[in-house]
Amino acid sequence: MDKRILVVDDDPELRELLRGYLGGNGYAVDVAGDGAAMRQRIAAAAPDLVILDLMLPGEDGLALCRELRAATATAALPILMLTARGEDTDRIVGLEMGADDY
Repeated sequence: MDKRILVVDDDPELRELLRGYLGGNGYAVDVAGDGAAMRQRIAAAAPDLVILDLMLPGEDGLALCRELRAATATAALPILMLTARGEDTDRIVGLEMGADDY
């Protein structure tokens, strides 16, 4: 069975770029553009990894990361923050909120 990756990003071009690259390397890839879609995808098929954008419409990636960590079903789910924000303080906050890497 392929490992499943969920890409959560509001940029449709980046979502499709990642879907193509990861899918071409043997991963099953689901995509979501916001927190509501992320929850639907996770409920439909639990991923093995979430790639999560920090800057999303509505709920930001930090809030979603915190939510995933707080829920029993997703507490151990690996989360990779993928964002254009690269300041050290952004990294520290992301990791403190529960991201596994930034």
